[in-house]
Formats: sequence, structure tokens, C-alpha cells
Amino acid sequence: MSDSSPLILWFRRDLRLADHPALTAAVRSGRPILPVFIYDDVVETHGAAPKWRLGLSVAALANDLERLGSKLILRRGPALDVLRSLITETGARAVFWSRLYDPASKDRDTKVKAALTSMDVSAQSFDGHLLFEPWSVATKTGDFYKVYSPMWKAVKDRDVAGVLPAPAKLPAPENWPASDVLAHWNMGAGMRRGADVVAAHVCVGEAAALDRLATFIDTGIHRYKEQRDFPSLPATSRLSENLTYGEISPRALWHAGFAAMQQGAQGAEHFLKELVWREFAYHLAFHTPHITTRNWRDGWDNFPWSTAADTPEVLAWKQGRTGVAFVDAAMRELYVTGIMHNRARMIVGSFLTKHLMTHWRVGQAWFEACLIDWDPASNAMGWQWIAGCGPDAAPYFRVFNPDTQLEKFDADGAYTRAYLAEGQLAPAPKALAYYSAIPKSWGLRPNDLPPERIIDLKAGRERALAAYSASKS
Repeated sequence: MSDSSPLILWFRRDLRLADHPALTAAVRSGRPILPVFIYDDVVETHGAAPKWRLGLSVAALANDLERLGSKLILRRGPALDVLRSLITETGARAVFWSRLYDPASKDRDTKVKAALTSMDVSAQSFDGHLLFEPWSVATKTGDFYKVYSPMWKAVKDRDVAGVLPAPAKLPAPENWPASDVLAHWNMGAGMRRGADVVAAHVCVGEAAALDRLATFIDTGIHRYKEQRDFPSLPATSRLSENLTYGEISPRALWHAGFAAMQQGAQGAEHFLKELVWREFAYHLAFHTPHITTRNWRDGWDNFPWSTAADTPEVLAWKQGRTGVAFVDAAMRELYVTGIMHNRARMIVGSFLTKHLMTHWRVGQAWFEACLIDWDPASNAMGWQWIAGCGPDAAPYFRVFNPDTQLEKFDADGAYTRAYLAEGQLAPAPKALAYYSAIPKSWGLRPNDLPPERIIDLKAGRERALAAYSASKS
């Protein structure tokens, strides 16, 4: 590789400049850097909300690169075909990228690396998406962790690499190749009119992510442990949105949380545990890739879940019209903001898979369509964990009661009032925004009568437990 040959820096879910090992290595090479984002087959499979949100992040990164005297080249097509074309056009002899661990990305990257290496092009992958590489954490017998708590104990005292600074400038090539226009990709098409509603709740780009972290450390982390389960309180960091696109690194979050813990912040350790929960999801996706598409535990393939995604009950669940207040408020929060509080995710997941006896894959697909913080590993593990077929130490018979959960975590009704318009004389802004986000074909209006319950909670629980007992007999 000649000193003047460009180096292609392939951005994926690492849309930032600080703490970016691949970028740091590219700068240290001394060669002209060609930043590239590829709208490839993996991106094409994303649901409406994550694809739209990804487009916003790509635009933010492009602006950040321009401030460094660089630019982001956009291309669409199979990743290997695009990279080959760029190598031919520019004479680039190296391609750097940050590693990903979900099955689709791993399969793509393995093929790309093999093909580029056969062309005598240096193809190097770097860390940065996780705190700990999946092959670096093992039990005493050398196996990977299948239960979260032992994994937390194994890594909580480990050293985490420091945060790398952002470069002050990127060396540019003499000639820039042609680039697609981001707007022409129309990445928000699937959002339809919902994009305007959800846009009011996004926090896009590296600078915004760093500000969000600083605000949380200053004002929220001390009460994180005691308040994080109350969905009406601003007690969580909301950084999952930024983490999923790599607008901020997990190491930046870890070191900020660790410093807060050393300074006595009561909720800091629980915040660090949530980061390791994300690690756990990715380690499982790496070691047992079937977790993203099939039951993780053996013996669940014959469980009598319904796989239909279009039944009246499932439609009511998607619409937030089940008649169960906690479930309905959570599903509408999802439509209005593009996110859902973590406690609420457990409630709606349990209700779908247990009270409605519907396969977790149905819920997984709906979240993939609607979540702006959708993450391939966390979404899959979360659904399997709550459904009972995943890496949960507790057995299937834990069925959340949405009514008692509401009494415990929304006793004053602030959360439900914020999102449910029916029956209120003056509905809250978010409750009304729901009707501006949903498909017109649903034909719903804020002055509709409150929905009747689609199932009796006690009867639903008993049916689920009976099915579980029968499947294990």
C-alpha cells in the first residue's frame, strides 16, 4: 500500500468521531481517509422507525465530517460491490471498519473481509461497539455466560479502555468519488405521517448524545436505581437511542457512570449494570446467533403460541386498544415517541406472549418496525427473556399483572393520562399526538369510547400457565 493511497473508513453503527478505534487507526496511518456509508442489504431490512432514525444519524455524521475538512461518501448496493467499485475508482488499498456481532452483520463482514483480502486489499476490523469482545469473557470452564448475574460479577471489576479523543482534522484524498444524495434514499418512507410526530422526541448526533449523557450524570444518575421503573419520571438516561447508532460509545458511558459511582452517586452501579445487560445480549447473539430468530432454550418449539400477526387481539395490542391501561399507554408511547420505557416493555411483552398467547416473534417484529432505539441483539434477547424461552433464570410462570404493575409504578396515573385520550375532557398533548401518528386507516379518534378489555387478566394468566404445564408434561 503506497503512502498516498486512500484508506476507506466504512461507517456502520459507529456514527461518531470520538472514541472510534477504526477512525483513530485510520488517522494514524497518515493516509488520505475516505469516509463511506453504505445503504446495503442489512440496512434495507431495517424497520420503518430505525431506518428513518438511522438516516438522521447519517446526516449528522456528514455534517460533523465536513467541519473536519472531510465528507461522507454515500453509496447504495451490496457492501462488497460498493467497496470494490470505490477501490477501483480511488485506488484505495485498505478498508477499516468497526466490528458488529449480530448474525447478519457478521455474515456480511466475513464475506467482505475474505474477498478484499483475496484482492490484496488490507481489510481490518476494530472494536468499539462493545465494552468487552464476546470471546474475551468466559466462565471458569471456558464457556460463554448464559445467565446475566454471573457475567456481571465477572466483568464489573475489569479495566475498560479509555475514551479516545476525536481527531481535529481528517486528511482528505486529492479527488473525491461521486456520492449519492441522502434525501434520494428516502429512508423515512415507511414512517409516513408518523415521522413528524416522532421527530419532536429524537436526540440526534454525537454532540446531542454527549449533552444527554452529561445531563443524566449531573441530574439523574443519583436517583436512577430508585426511580428507573416509574415510566412517568425522567429517571432514565434515554441513551439507548444514541448507543444503537454509535453516536456515543459504550466506553464513554461506562467511564462517566463509573466516575459517578466513585463520587457516591447511588444509582450509578445500576446504570453500569444496564450497560452490561446490553453486552450480555450481544455476547449471546455472537455465541448463539439463533437467539435473533428462534427460541433460545430447547423444548420451546412446540409451545402453542399463535404466530398470526393480524388477529383482532394482536391488532388491539399494536393500537394500544386492549382496554388494559398500562399496556395501552405503553404502546401509544411507542407510536408517539419512538421509544418505550423499559418497565413498560416488560409489561407489553408479557401481555402479548402470555395473556394473549402470541409468539414473541410477532412482538419482536413490531418493535423492530416502531423503535428508534431498535437494537438487533437487545430486542431479540428482551423478547425471549420476557416470553420465557430466553436466558432468564426465572421460569415461565412469572406473568406480569398489568393492573398491579400500574398501581405500583404509576399510582397517580401520570403515565396513563399522558398517553390515553379516551375519557378525558382535556387530553394531554402526547395523547392527542398519537392520532396524528397512526395510520388513518385505523379510524381512531380521541373522543372514541375507552376500549373494552379484550381478555380477563386472571383467565389469561391461567390459560398461559396451563399451556406451560401441558408443554412440559
